[in-house]
Amino acid sequence: MEKISKGLVRFQTEIFPGRRDLFERLAHKQTPQALFITCSDSRIVPDMLTQTEPGDLFICRNAGNIVPPYGETTGGVSATIEYAIVALGIKNIILCGHSDCGAMKGVAHPESLKEMPVVAKWLRHADVARRVVDHAFRHCTDQERVPAITEQNVVAQLRNLVTHPSVVSRLIGGDLNLYGWVYDIHTGEVRGYDGNTNRFVRLDQGLMPVSQSPQSTLPVAV
Repeated sequence: MEKISKGLVRFQTEIFPGRRDLFERLAHKQTPQALFITCSDSRIVPDMLTQTEPGDLFICRNAGNIVPPYGETTGGVSATIEYAIVALGIKNIILCGHSDCGAMKGVAHPESLKEMPVVAKWLRHADVARRVVDHAFRHCTDQERVPAITEQNVVAQLRNLVTHPSVVSRLIGGDLNLYGWVYDIHTGEVRGYDGNTNRFVRLDQGLMPVSQSPQSTLPVAV
């Protein structure tokens, strides 16, 4: 806690005074550019990854960057999505998985979750990713399996996003873009899901939305 305490003091005495104008503008209103849904993993820092300022991202974090299908679970994720779109008018949703994800390792090896029943129940929302990989990528090595599940989980959670009324209504109106990313912690590379080719591609040439239409089938990535 010493590092955290010193950081807080530095923020209050050095950082905040130097950015006072920004925080005064944010004190009464927020207009974020995107809803960023990602994992709770401590190594993922959305603001650092995207080089954004306070007020730019509306962030939702949970184990495995999960989005439960609408109506199945009434909880913080669904409420955050609805609020972001309806109350804040956000026009972009980024769903970001990452390498070396403990949640995806648990999905790949559910027997390892025996002592974590709550985690196991939550990660059932990602079971489809494991089933897709075990069926369509049955020849991949053990080393390749978790990264494949990580990608397929991003695709699966994008599909779940489209079950939410606030999301699908904005997609129909052309007022919302969806993005699926996977961040590699070791290299800093970010790959995005390309809905046209059904593949994850490097995002060094700009961003592309997965879909602007609820009719997209979001097929599995290969």
